[in-house]
Amino acid sequence: MTFEQAREVLEANGQGHVLRFWQQLDAAARRALLAQVEAIDFAEVARMRRLLASGASAAHVTPRPAPVVSASRRVRDEAFAAGEEQLRKGRVAVLLVAGGQGSRLGFEGPKGAYGIGPVSGRPLFYFHARKIVRLTRLYGRPVPFYIMTSEANDAATRACFEAHGYFGLNPADVIFFKQGVWPALDAEGLLLLEEPGRIFVSPDGHGGTLTALAKNGCLDDMAARGIRSVFFFQVDNPLVDIADPAFVGLHVLCGADLSLKLCRKCSPTEKMGAVSILDNGRYGMIEYSELTPKQAARFKYGSPAIHVFSLAFLKREARKAMPLHLAHKKIAYVAQDGRRVKPDAPNGYKFEKFIFDVLPDAKTVVNLAFDRAEEFAPVKNAVGEDSPATCRMALEAKWRRWLAAAGIAVPETVPLEIDPAYANGAKELKANGLLLGAE
Repeated sequence: MTFEQAREVLEANGQGHVLRFWQQLDAAARRALLAQVEAIDFAEVARMRRLLASGASAAHVTPRPAPVVSASRRVRDEAFAAGEEQLRKGRVAVLLVAGGQGSRLGFEGPKGAYGIGPVSGRPLFYFHARKIVRLTRLYGRPVPFYIMTSEANDAATRACFEAHGYFGLNPADVIFFKQGVWPALDAEGLLLLEEPGRIFVSPDGHGGTLTALAKNGCLDDMAARGIRSVFFFQVDNPLVDIADPAFVGLHVLCGADLSLKLCRKCSPTEKMGAVSILDNGRYGMIEYSELTPKQAARFKYGSPAIHVFSLAFLKREARKAMPLHLAHKKIAYVAQDGRRVKPDAPNGYKFEKFIFDVLPDAKTVVNLAFDRAEEFAPVKNAVGEDSPATCRMALEAKWRRWLAAAGIAVPETVPLEIDPAYANGAKELKANGLLLGAE
């Protein structure tokens, strides 16, 4: 893009101020700014401006809890068999959202590179990757691993995998792709500059996963590999049962577009999305921040973002414009006179897309209850609730339950860690010989 082309498109969209400091920029800064302008989708910026002018965000819905199923033993066995068949046929992929940094944990780098192993100190990525190694070995087919990074951590995430030999995975089956970014607007709908030659941008939300998958060719790659179901989860939860055959199988047997695992909330106000029945009978997700305490108390279950999507559904949704959500934030910016201003109060609007906004489009949805002690212990805070300490305790407690079920009691004072590629329960521990002669 040339300067004249940039000026034309900016002025046509009421954003001519972006080039205000052009004469002050060196050659490298000019090239970078032109690249930013070229990358901006001004049709989306126009949509942001309309949303800002309307003063509305997501459509209001009346909170009505959606039904949650707890599979019987018979149904679970049937679903498990169906899920195993999908894995043996190579029809399952895994999708990890891993664009965040570990700054809240006092860690410089991708959150996925944060060491969580109770004994080894191995990173979150290790626990996810080794579970996929196990699935590949057990079912004899690759389980492709799609990892959504961000501009801030893409290089470091790739380096982490390379430094650890991809944790035993085939590099050809590990596909990295970057999350998109969006600009922010001020109250007048103008793009904010964070530097004289740089437009402020921030991640476009986990809903941007669909756009990023399509833009980077990942949906086509999945189709070429014969994928039918995509298991989706977030990087901060090492307890997750990745591509759980029973969950995948239930999704397939029900012919679902989207399936969600839901767990009982620790408290009515726990920060988890709530699956609700909309007025049209379809399902939707309500953010915890949008519920009053009285409304939140109606929802016994919350969503920890553990899903299975059908690939056909993802491809359909990727072609649609998702709803926008705006947040009023404090954003440092460059004023008209070139001064960099750090505001004391919110001065700009960030826009995001949320993955759960595809829910109303799903014709068939499965909401499956699960035991959070077995599958959910996120690492979100440096100390206290949902911290590395509580996560490690949950990991060790789960492994101790496996060992106890196999007839071995391990004192809580003894540090414990089991390689996720080795086993996923007492039965596999016995089968793999770890407990031979233990009694």
